[in-house]
Amino acid sequence: MGSRFGAIWSFLSHYKYLIVVVLGVAIVGFLDENSFMRRVQYELQIDALQDEINKYNAQNEATTKLLKGLKNDHKSIEKIAREHYFMKTDDEDVYVLSTDEDPVETNRK
Repeated sequence: MGSRFGAIWSFLSHYKYLIVVVLGVAIVGFLDENSFMRRVQYELQIDALQDEINKYNAQNEATTKLLKGLKNDHKSIEKIAREHYFMKTDDEDVYVLSTDEDPVETNRK
């Protein structure tokens, strides 16, 4: 029993600096709240959020441009009403074409 303890103690005392460094790297790299892995996850999340911010800024600019056009031009109001709300004048017909097909349901047992 004493020889086992002596062998383990000898090993630990011989490699004590290496063991401390490995444990420190493991704690800082993987286990800690501010670990390297968590930092990489946060960087990826920040990149995704930046892409989303850019998308919403572009959408905001397009909508603002459309709103300015609607305030200044009555023809653009008419265009929006025709395209989105299927409105028409008295002398024209509107045909709505759709590529959506209703699935045919069959009840087979």
